Amino acid sequence: MIVATLYELLRHSVQTFADRIAFAMCDGEEITYAEVGRRVAHVQEMLLSAGLKPGDKVALLSSNMPNWGVCYFAVTSAGMVAVPILPDFSGDELDQIIAHSEARALLVSDRLFSKLSKQTVESLDLVIRTKNLGIIAQRRHEPGAMAVPKPDDLAVIIYTSGTTSKPKGVMLSHQALCAQIDLSSSIFPVQPDDIFLSVLPLSHTYECSIGMIYPFSMGARVVYLDRPPTASVLMPVLKRVRPTVMLIVPLIIEKIYRHQVLAKFQSNAFWRTLYRVGFIRRYLHRVAGRKLMEVFGGRLRFLGIGGAKLDRGAEAFLLEARIPYAIGYGLTETAPLLAGAAPSQVRLGSTGPQAPGVELRLENINPETRQGEIVARTPSVMLGYFKNPEATAEVLTEDGWFRTGDLGEFDRDGWLYIKGRLKNMIVGPSGENIYPEEIESVLNSHVYIADSIVTEHEGRLVALVHFNTEALEARFEGWREEWEVKKEGLEARMEQLKKEIVEYVNAKVNRFSRISEVVEEKEEFVKTPTQKIKRFLYNRKGANDAPKA
Repeated sequence: MIVATLYELLRHSVQTFADRIAFAMCDGEEITYAEVGRRVAHVQEMLLSAGLKPGDKVALLSSNMPNWGVCYFAVTSAGMVAVPILPDFSGDELDQIIAHSEARALLVSDRLFSKLSKQTVESLDLVIRTKNLGIIAQRRHEPGAMAVPKPDDLAVIIYTSGTTSKPKGVMLSHQALCAQIDLSSSIFPVQPDDIFLSVLPLSHTYECSIGMIYPFSMGARVVYLDRPPTASVLMPVLKRVRPTVMLIVPLIIEKIYRHQVLAKFQSNAFWRTLYRVGFIRRYLHRVAGRKLMEVFGGRLRFLGIGGAKLDRGAEAFLLEARIPYAIGYGLTETAPLLAGAAPSQVRLGSTGPQAPGVELRLENINPETRQGEIVARTPSVMLGYFKNPEATAEVLTEDGWFRTGDLGEFDRDGWLYIKGRLKNMIVGPSGENIYPEEIESVLNSHVYIADSIVTEHEGRLVALVHFNTEALEARFEGWREEWEVKKEGLEARMEQLKKEIVEYVNAKVNRFSRISEVVEEKEEFVKTPTQKIKRFLYNRKGANDAPKA
């Protein structure tokens, strides 16, 4: 099945899989593919009643639910342009994005509606509630029009949650989004009896393209949560849904590894001694892997991980535990998939080879490290940044190659290894290229660290860390009470721990990547909606500085 527009995709799936369940809420409503078609027509009638026409922008600001996909297909298959917005943007950012996108209508869930200003709501011709597809407000009443979109027509504008700058609107065509179906199926085929459990925001390209559009094209079922995917929420849901496919960001599996696996095997001298022995560690990981597969419901056959770099220790656990995982590589600007491998092919630290139909190369290669900027040519490349030709020209070449801004290298078999972001690279005192992400991966493998960021300060590498308080409590029993009674004693212990971390990291990195100091961040790092640390808030930074959010 080859489709070139979301209009064709919708018609094909609604007709072919009419009686199958397309979208469902966990312990809630289930809607068939045929019902998706009926609801799409209903939403389109409302859009037309407010005078919307082909090419008009329609913002989609909603938590995950079956009607999210309904609204997405209703807009795009009518020849209009969907503007999916990440729910974790601030109210001011949401107002700015809606204004910048020139949206005429809004499809919104209840909680997120309250984040918008009165001025923004009043500027819109139509506001629709996603929960029941009812009209909240309608300012304009006049007949509109629809059109069958062409492959090269603009389908969506997605505002990135950038770690270093203001959001940019990525313009993706129908062809770019539909090409992801073939790219995904060539790496991991999905069947109609597959069940996806969706835990990432649908407004993130990764979840939308591979977690919604792809299964919808194959007649599979997608189940959504009505709350954030915390451990206490996920455990019973996994048991009930028993998914065959899940897409996650590294943070989720890293937390499981650190809190459930590493914390156990670092809890006392006996376990630490055993864990250092290779064959014993592999055996323990295999046992833990069987238990984890049971936690996931026992049917999981694909755990897709993307959106950020996965901690090497956590990946080594997945590999040795025989969890059917795979790491994909891509960007919003490429809709997103560029490289990937099936679970049976994974190699530690690699995202796999370039996807079929994608070309990857390196530019400005360092002859010593063999690393360079990853440049891609793909049928899924963006049309450009909305109303930002300068930024578009910086990343898109005249012959259609996209400069990713990521540093990587290929092995002899053509497997890609991501080293970090070009903008994040630190130049050492003797001109060495230092990639903070690699140092952070080592830091984050330490049982007492929840998250970290490495910055340069006066020629020294400083590690800013947010400690794992659960692990600290296990080490310093009653540490909160002791803080009140023996503050100086606890501070001395913390200083000793920081020194241990410096030694731990410096024993595992090259000479010029050694850190000089560990600085505690009391509060959790400020992150983007896709859980990447906003580096620009912390790239300072000495021991006495405080982040300015």
